[in-house]
Amino acid sequence: MLKISIKTFENVATLCLRGPVVVGEVRPLRMMIETLPKIATLLLDLTRVTMIDAAGLGVLLELREKTKVNGTELRLLNPTERVNRVFEITRLNTVFEITAISVMSVNRINQAVALRDFARCA
Repeated sequence: MLKISIKTFENVATLCLRGPVVVGEVRPLRMMIETLPKIATLLLDLTRVTMIDAAGLGVLLELREKTKVNGTELRLLNPTERVNRVFEITRLNTVFEITAISVMSVNRINQAVALRDFARCA
């Protein structure tokens, strides 16, 4: 079962996902996307995502479109090797900005030093 928690810090929100992002499990994520407030940056922490399928990728693409329309920066953080491989196979690694939290640019996110600790979901 997919579990989602959200952390906010000023104009940055982190969605912490835990479990599979697969058909039958994406409804809570889709609902969360609909209720997101206007923010400058959305971080999607994939550290504890065990697998992702086409339905999960579809929801992420919906999220990408919504953030693009709203002018929100979207980053996918810390995908597992398995999840990262799915992004590579589908070439969605060229569509999404995928980052390991330890190499996030200090200049790209407001108050990145505080955010580094804040954004960790694990």
